[in-house]
Amino acid sequence: MISHKSVYDEKNISDGKWVLVERLWPRGIKKEKIDIWMKEVAPSNELRKWYSHELNKWEEFRQRYTEELKSNQKVRDLLEIIKKEKTTIVYATKDYDHSGAKVLIEYLENLLL
Repeated sequence: MISHKSVYDEKNISDGKWVLVERLWPRGIKKEKIDIWMKEVAPSNELRKWYSHELNKWEEFRQRYTEELKSNQKVRDLLEIIKKEKTTIVYATKDYDHSGAKVLIEYLENLLL
């Protein structure tokens, strides 16, 4: 199972590397808190703007983002980081259960099986 936290949570030594998976830098967060920013694995700007966290679009967003992930080389890079060292996926959204981070983590976990 891949660890995840909100970027606004406390960072612990046991978290390993913090990898931010947001297209935009979160407000109020200092660069020193994040080890790696992989904005390229976040939903495309077009998809992110279309979804706009409207829950009635969740299932379609999930499908469309999964399709984006299939052809994204940076996903493979992230997977290699996860395989080599303790990693925590970090996100900025308040609703993790309906976020790109959740879709990404599920996708990565399926690749690790």
